[in-house]
Amino acid sequence: MTKATKTEKPAPKARAATKIETLISGLQQPEGADMASMIAATGWQAHSIRGAMAGAVRKRGHDVGSEKVGDTRVWRIAAPTRAAV
Repeated sequence: MTKATKTEKPAPKARAATKIETLISGLQQPEGADMASMIAATGWQAHSIRGAMAGAVRKRGHDVGSEKVGDTRVWRIAAPTRAAV
């Protein structure tokens, strides 16, 4: 029996941002994000984005607010209100 030689593993590649991280990044912009831009960034349907904002984004400690600007609703993340879980 022979021993297998140990070879060095290549350095791990940086992982791509998740869709939740992409969503949070858009919401943290000073101008916020409207539904059309969030759909384009994630590829999700509107009800999935609203669910993610109500669940996963808030669970990470972000307070999501919205306002109506003209005919468009815009969402933004305010400063974190509590420690992320």
